[in-house]
Amino acid sequence: MSENPVAMITGAASGIGAATSVCLAERGVRVGIGTFGGDPHDPEHTLRAVHDAGGEGQIVEVDVRSTDSVNAFADSLVAAWGRLDIVVANAGILRQASFTDLRDEQWHDLLDVDLHGVMRTARAGLRHMGAGGSVTAVSSIAGGVYGWQDHAHYATAKAGVLGLIRSIAVEFGPRQIRANAVIPGLIRTPQSSDAVNSLGPEGLDRAGDYIPWGRVGDPREVAEVIGFLSSPAASYVSGQAIVVDGALTTAMRD
Repeated sequence: MSENPVAMITGAASGIGAATSVCLAERGVRVGIGTFGGDPHDPEHTLRAVHDAGGEGQIVEVDVRSTDSVNAFADSLVAAWGRLDIVVANAGILRQASFTDLRDEQWHDLLDVDLHGVMRTARAGLRHMGAGGSVTAVSSIAGGVYGWQDHAHYATAKAGVLGLIRSIAVEFGPRQIRANAVIPGLIRTPQSSDAVNSLGPEGLDRAGDYIPWGRVGDPREVAEVIGFLSSPAASYVSGQAIVVDGALTTAMRD
């Protein structure tokens, strides 16, 4: 059995998940590229990028709303590669709705992916994980740092991710398993480029004026932080939430 670590990554067909797959592959990690069947983005692009990086990967269709589906994802990686060392819970959706018009089903549907999906992913991976393992969840500055108008359900889910990760870190610390979160700011992904539910391309371009770094972030810049948190270099880092936002949330507005 190879000693190369194995990672389980959800939402890996595009954006931060795809960039993380490549980033970990460059570090010798074998990657399970989790993708939702309804995702319009082709996970084969991610797999090719993993191979181009000299890595090994496999695509697994997974629905993070289903416990059975997520458990099967984890089980399939262990069956194929004999181990599971890294979990990256990245899958998420974004929907805009004013709070007073927000329907119960909209609330529940979003939390079922963005919070409960993180729980299911972490739980499935932890059942196979030994000492030295790592769980990283993707939160957001919306909820993780401040609120977001017309996105209360999204911000609530992303805030909940932080409580979940801190609790996992405490519970699994005695087993030498780490759990952390990344809190991305404005990153140019397909999700943030959605002009209906997020800023859209033009909004992202304008947002650079408010970010001290002068631009929005690239998915790779978040992936590098996840790569660090998933590596032995972060062996004493657990229960933390690292903001990756070009100093946006620490800047004073004029």
